[in-house]
Amino acid sequence: MSVAQGSAVKGRTRWKRFATVVVPATFIAGAIVFGQATGAIAASFSVSGQQFKVSADKLEGTGFVQYGGLATEKGGNPANPADPKNHFVAVSGIKSAKLYNLCQSVKVPGLPVSMVIHAGQAAGAPAEATDLLIDLTSLKGDATFENIQIGIDASDLTKGGNAKGLQGSFAQQADSVTITNLKQVAWSTTAGTFKLTGLDLSLSTGGTPFECF
Repeated sequence: MSVAQGSAVKGRTRWKRFATVVVPATFIAGAIVFGQATGAIAASFSVSGQQFKVSADKLEGTGFVQYGGLATEKGGNPANPADPKNHFVAVSGIKSAKLYNLCQSVKVPGLPVSMVIHAGQAAGAPAEATDLLIDLTSLKGDATFENIQIGIDASDLTKGGNAKGLQGSFAQQADSVTITNLKQVAWSTTAGTFKLTGLDLSLSTGGTPFECF
């Protein structure tokens, strides 16, 4: 992912490695639990045991923040970082977003089936979301940020609404973000509102079920 401001920000976030930089290892478990209890991290539900893919021709967002978090499967212990049901993630928050030619796909475990959603395919009629929070493990695309701040304390974030991280941990924020050729792998997405213009949900079956990328 390229940044127009001249600072390199990798679109693919390898958070398990990155977490040791932004949060001291001896502090990770207790800090994340505290953050979830106080609402600092988006962890309002247990995630399923599978990730899903999202692509879009273009995302236009106003109010962007990003910081570290934890996605926990049902039955997982957030206090134990070694628990295989815990997944370190990069939390991306966008106050208001438009997504053009949105695709979301998820495979059905153990079956040659995937569930696919398309929306925002008509010209001038994108899918729209407010207070968007995404627990992601991979993000690719060409990105342009306006008035970006890299290295801000995650507890001082102001541009993503209520989206904040833990005090003392690394974060970044910008007035706006535009990402073309978006490709994302995530554990969860939440939004205040999510308008799927021209919603088309289908099941893909066969030897190789369809995925967005």
